[in-house]
Amino acid sequence: MANQMTELLKGTLEGIVLSLLAERPAYGYEITAQLREQGFTDLVEGTVYAVLVRIEQRGFVDVERVTSEKGPPRKVYSLNARGRAQLDEFWTAWSFLADRINQLHKGKESS
Repeated sequence: MANQMTELLKGTLEGIVLSLLAERPAYGYEITAQLREQGFTDLVEGTVYAVLVRIEQRGFVDVERVTSEKGPPRKVYSLNARGRAQLDEFWTAWSFLADRINQLHKGKESS
């Protein structure tokens, strides 16, 4: 099941990260820690950083470099208007898929 969960997560991780950033700005490690707290324990930091690079390149977030007590400055990501629009699209697509999957699942239960 872990492999199937990993594959499903790959397709939704961008939307999940955008959703976390809609709550408040955060840096990469902080986002990874939040996801692990929510049960995504197998998630590696590198995967989250790859998503952050992608959403930054696509213009969905604003980035601020904040001084860190340890090491180099941190990149703090905050969702911008374009990112909010993308997040809205994600939730629309998610709702559509979840509804259809639930219908398929209910159909299997009644068979």
